[in-house]
Amino acid sequence: MAAGKVKLYETAKYKIAQGIIDLDTHAFKVALFLVTSNCDTLTHDELADLTNEHANANGYVTGGRDLDNVTVTNTSGVIKFDADNEVFTASGGPITARFGVIYDDTVAGDPLVGVFLLDATPADVTATDGNTLTLAWNASGIFTLSGATSN
Repeated sequence: MAAGKVKLYETAKYKIAQGIIDLDTHAFKVALFLVTSNCDTLTHDELADLTNEHANANGYVTGGRDLDNVTVTNTSGVIKFDADNEVFTASGGPITARFGVIYDDTVAGDPLVGVFLLDATPADVTATDGNTLTLAWNASGIFTLSGATSN
């Protein structure tokens, strides 16, 4: 399933600019959250600020999965943050979630980077026992940073 558009948390932009979040060298994770979570409020700062992460059960581990093979590229001034697709396998019951959250697992406090819907409807997404929930990132990357200056 295609992951939805990633919206950056407000403090993430500032922490990236300050070098606190280093997209090129830090370790990142993606965690799953329920419809009742507050994770889609972009003013949150750290993982502990968020409510209602998927329970540590049915093949899901609290804190989520590592983003594997993270890359940061610069093409004509557009910075692309990308990684391998992530796969969660349900075991012993379903994995059901509404949101995914990317955070920096290197910095103390686990600063939040971005949040996305798992289904654009929006609706919950469920992987039943023995099946997978795959986060397939956009071909253009997980997110891009670009901009122009005015004269």
